[in-house]
Amino acid sequence: MSISEAKIELLNRSGYHTSILQYNLKRAIHTSTFRYQPSSNNPSPNNDQNSDPNKNKNDDDKKLIGYGLAWIVLGYTIITIISMLFPPANKPDVLRYVSWNEFYHQMLAKGEVELIVVKPDLDLVTIYLYEDAVIRGKRAPYRSYHMNIVNVPSFEARLREAEAQLGVKHDQSVQIIYERNQENVWFGLITILAIAAIISYFMRSSSMVKGPLNSNLFSNLRRAKFTIIDPLVGDGKGVRFSDVAGLKEAKVEIMEFVDYLKSPERFKALGAKVPKGVLLLGPPGCGKTMLAKAVSTEASVPFLAMNGSEFIEMIGGLGAARVRDLFAEARKRSPCIVYIDEIDAIGRKRTGQGFSVEMDGMSQREGIIMLASTNRADVLDRALLRPGRFDRHILIDYPTLEERKEIFVQHLNPIRLERNPEDFADRLAQLTPGFSGADIANVANEAALHAARTGKKVVNGENLEIAVERVVGGPEKRSGVMSAQEKRIIAFHECGHALVGWLLPHTDALLKVSIVPRTTNVLGFARYLPSDRKLYSQEELFERMCMALGGRVAESLIFNHVSSGAQDDLQKVTKLAYNKVQVFGMDPIVGQLSFDYEENKFAKKPFSKKLANTIDNQARLLVGKAYQRTEQLLNDNKDKLKVLAESLLAKEVLNYKDIESLIGPPPHGNKTMVESFDLSSFIEESGNASSTNGQPNRENGNGNSSNDDLRDNNK
Repeated sequence: MSISEAKIELLNRSGYHTSILQYNLKRAIHTSTFRYQPSSNNPSPNNDQNSDPNKNKNDDDKKLIGYGLAWIVLGYTIITIISMLFPPANKPDVLRYVSWNEFYHQMLAKGEVELIVVKPDLDLVTIYLYEDAVIRGKRAPYRSYHMNIVNVPSFEARLREAEAQLGVKHDQSVQIIYERNQENVWFGLITILAIAAIISYFMRSSSMVKGPLNSNLFSNLRRAKFTIIDPLVGDGKGVRFSDVAGLKEAKVEIMEFVDYLKSPERFKALGAKVPKGVLLLGPPGCGKTMLAKAVSTEASVPFLAMNGSEFIEMIGGLGAARVRDLFAEARKRSPCIVYIDEIDAIGRKRTGQGFSVEMDGMSQREGIIMLASTNRADVLDRALLRPGRFDRHILIDYPTLEERKEIFVQHLNPIRLERNPEDFADRLAQLTPGFSGADIANVANEAALHAARTGKKVVNGENLEIAVERVVGGPEKRSGVMSAQEKRIIAFHECGHALVGWLLPHTDALLKVSIVPRTTNVLGFARYLPSDRKLYSQEELFERMCMALGGRVAESLIFNHVSSGAQDDLQKVTKLAYNKVQVFGMDPIVGQLSFDYEENKFAKKPFSKKLANTIDNQARLLVGKAYQRTEQLLNDNKDKLKVLAESLLAKEVLNYKDIESLIGPPPHGNKTMVESFDLSSFIEESGNASSTNGQPNRENGNGNSSNDDLRDNNK
């Protein structure tokens, strides 16, 4: 008989009905029809996630334990802080402390002490008196007093010795009780154990879980948080050199690295070594990051970008760990480009050694090009700038006139314009010296926004003009309440600037003078057409000082007093005077010497106190001379000043042609004017248009600034 037949025979002998046996057997040996179907993402049945079902459970348990321990530590930390901020109610009252002498003579010697409680952990003694105890001839206001002790073990012996001196019998001596705060002991012990458990858990998880999937707290902190743009997989914006307007010299310089990444064999065959790092220098918004992205796109290599502030060490060694992690990722993706924006945040003296070591470790065959940008190259560690590290320095400055035209055309192309972008680019480029690429992009966007607000279908020249003024000075503030007297002072102040500039030969052409306030606390301005000039003579700088003082002098002549509105003008004049004397070597007394005017005020100066006094005196004399010249000029043309001011009060805005019709052409020949957008009504109607601020509030090294503001100092 087979085994199966024997089992059936045994069941038949049990006495149960056949139907009951069949039903119970089906329930007992029922099996599921579900079968494992491999996922499309994991076709292999040997996949780690499916073959080891306990792995995810263990990971979850570890995470759960970690979260639990973290909450325990957080709870004990909160309790500790609360216990420090809110002491327990049984803490001794600081107002009832007594000294040993007072305790000995007033309490112990008179037999008023009932009990003494010694607290060794606090170095404190609590003294309990009898009911109705008398101290200093009066009833004691409290039953308990406290006394600090220095040596706890010797306190009892000292007390018994004092009792013996007082003749107290041994059986009548004061009872002493030692009391220890068990709660503090247990609290400290549990806190220490909890912290030890947390440290043990992280150390164990770090040793058990290896590789890039390690997800504990410390490994996440050590990881570099960078952005990856890989042209090969279609990530990123695909910026190319053709998308970067201007920067012709910088493109030529940096194209060498593109050629190296595309065909390194051509360089190696000649024994050439391509520089490991490129440092892009220049003010913000001029295209450093865009140029770096264009390099990676043109070379078709990955681009790893990270901000320098991410490397700042919150924990010791964290910054260096992130540097190592960044370069480790770069080596995996070689050839590639590593870009660090604002490297001055970490590359300062003494802090940039992590980069130095990693860049030394990059061999030529790794194919890693290091790009970095900063506008503070003077604070970088010189070890980073030596050959073999950031050995190629490329200056990306504010765009020139021709470059601004290209940038305007590029940013105006996506906008629906009334005319072609080229028709507006020439005038806009001349109106925006000192603008960066980001500023120009903002102008184009503001023009489109203004056209949309006014319900226009296309963007015209007026929208672009207003956009320039909005970017420079902010929107108009017509809701501000200004008294008639203040408005009159501002009108004469601004006309003083405009008239002095009109009468002097070496000044820029006046574009507009306005007394409409702006949200940037500018109450009025005289706007001039600046130039991209780099060199200025003594006469030109002197006349610029006179033009800046025109507002203060006009107030003094008309109202016989001056206001605080000329503060900005005086600051510009002072800086320009010190630059002429101290920096440009244009003073006959100081001579051909040059010292940095913007140097640290607290550092030791490279000249004597006597020379410093001479510089101060010569700068003061120069400003006084400019003031006298301006005063004489406005005195001789006081009638013209009044005509301009009255017209400005009536119209609020005057342009070049308005002034020319009021007081005639400039005596030294017409100023160089920029043509309008060929809109015949635009210049004539600009007196009724929105008023605008002056040029970008940026000053070059010679102190030149064409933005003569009357600022509100009573804000």
